[in-house]
Amino acid sequence: MVVDQGFDMFSVMGTLFPIFFILVFGIILFTIFKGIKQWNYNNKQPRLNVDAVVVSKRTQVSGGSNDSSASTWYYVTFQVESGDRMELAVRGSDYGMLAEGDFGELVFQGTRYHRFTRKQQVN
Repeated sequence: MVVDQGFDMFSVMGTLFPIFFILVFGIILFTIFKGIKQWNYNNKQPRLNVDAVVVSKRTQVSGGSNDSSASTWYYVTFQVESGDRMELAVRGSDYGMLAEGDFGELVFQGTRYHRFTRKQQVN
């Protein structure tokens, strides 16, 4: 007697579900580990005060489709006296107060933005 051992949806789902769960859990753990590593790196860096110019600003928006809420991240690119540029994430309130071309004192620590104090540019 021959028994048909065709496709069994429950056995496939029983195999795929644990793999999917482990994959999602691994991505979450990786993201948390990466954030802790960046936080630790910034804490080990000296807090620097440098003269800088606001070169550009940008936002990154995610979500917001249908009934979900949107999240917005704000970034500002600064150019220091040596000509080096760095893009730092800033709070929305700081983003709104900065304009391209502003000159002032930038205070940062690693990749962590602390503040920008506008100065009069001397020609």
